[in-house]
Amino acid sequence: MAAARVLLSGRPESVSFAQSVCGLLGAGPGLGPWPTYCGLKRGQLVLSDRPFPGASARLPLQPRAPGAELPTNRGVDLAVAVVLQSSDQTVLLTRRTRTLNVSPNLWVPPGGHVEPDEELLDGGLRELWEESGLQLPQGQFFWVPLGLWESAYPPRLSWGLPKYHHIILYLLVISQESQQQLQARIQPNPREVSALMWLGRDVAAAVAATEDGTETPRHLPQDLPPSVLQELSFCSAVELEENGGARPLVLPTSTLLRTTPATADSKERVSTGTKFALRLWLQHLGR
Repeated sequence: MAAARVLLSGRPESVSFAQSVCGLLGAGPGLGPWPTYCGLKRGQLVLSDRPFPGASARLPLQPRAPGAELPTNRGVDLAVAVVLQSSDQTVLLTRRTRTLNVSPNLWVPPGGHVEPDEELLDGGLRELWEESGLQLPQGQFFWVPLGLWESAYPPRLSWGLPKYHHIILYLLVISQESQQQLQARIQPNPREVSALMWLGRDVAAAVAATEDGTETPRHLPQDLPPSVLQELSFCSAVELEENGGARPLVLPTSTLLRTTPATADSKERVSTGTKFALRLWLQHLGR
């Protein structure tokens, strides 16, 4: 088995692929998220349901769906995703290409695996650069951990048994640059990213309201102001062309508000974990 990436405080062995991290932490019945103490170590995440020496944050942890008979010779992997906020309070989402093996055609924040012995923030900034071409100047941003998402892919058992099991750490990285300044420097990697867009808080709130981690998904709020409903009718994005250029992309509301289907498909939508991260971002803005 590879080096442990996700550990529980007081247990030397890593969490097995087939085990629920939330279950091991004693999460009770319900859908969560569950408050979890975490230590952010180089290339590792240490978790506990109570304070422990080295714990640096108390974050919400959202569980994955219950599993079935799964491999026992693999551990839970660690990933990091960067919720990049501009100075005018918009956040960046990228659409994964259709050719990727995991979560194709989904709108997500830039992110990916953390390398062994890599600081978690460094891993997030590396993934941001690899996917979007953005390098943030030192001293012109600050960051806070937002929350944890226990992720399995495929996302539903009706799609097949999980092949991947991760804990995703969402980091909020707040830039001093505006959306326009950041957008001017973006150079997406066409092997991983097919489009990108910036969401403001009102649109993000509507998207997050359709979070589908339950059997009865939340619905779009009925009391949205007309300006937001108009903005949601079509959202502006930028799509990469085969010749390396870019063109404006207009997204209908139904794309952003689509939930995870019961049967496998690759329809474009915002991932469930991303909706969870958007809710946490909105809570952070509220504070």
